[in-house]
Amino acid sequence: MGAADAVRGMLTALFAAAAVYTLRQAVLTRGSGWRGRGDSLLHTVMASAMAVMPWHLIDDGPPPGRTAFFFAAAALWFPLTAVLGLRGPRLSGLVHRSPHAVGMLAMAWMPVRHGGVTDAHTGDMVTGVLTLCLLAYALRSLTRDMPALLGTPGSAGMSTDLGGPCDRFWQGSTALGTAVMLLSHH
Repeated sequence: MGAADAVRGMLTALFAAAAVYTLRQAVLTRGSGWRGRGDSLLHTVMASAMAVMPWHLIDDGPPPGRTAFFFAAAALWFPLTAVLGLRGPRLSGLVHRSPHAVGMLAMAWMPVRHGGVTDAHTGDMVTGVLTLCLLAYALRSLTRDMPALLGTPGSAGMSTDLGGPCDRFWQGSTALGTAVMLLSHH
């Protein structure tokens, strides 16, 4: 087994575990409402698709147009449900939900980019912006609890806008994995 196969195996394990976690969240979490269940189910579909992606070319799966359309629609779900939500300030809801929309946009972008629909310069720019957004979100999610873990003074009052530590771990890990996948299909 070569290095590429090891990376594929790690990505598959990451996304398969994330799919199980998000499906569990959709089924077992009480009080999350229709929006929370919808979020979890969309993340389950995304993680499941990403789990098999390292082993197959995008051409081997469903038609790229359908895949891109589905994930573009999924990307719209997050800001629309923030704006249409009945609770909380809409702007903070948009900010909180935008990384999820970016992840779905990256999933929509992969088959478009792979299919050569855009020119190289535009493709590189879109890929670069999506990758930087995903990496920033991954870094934020994965390091959010570090001051609390290290016992840094003042860390007890940290905001929990990303959910609990387990949620932040999975969100950050899948954002990082999606960035790797986005660059590997480039």
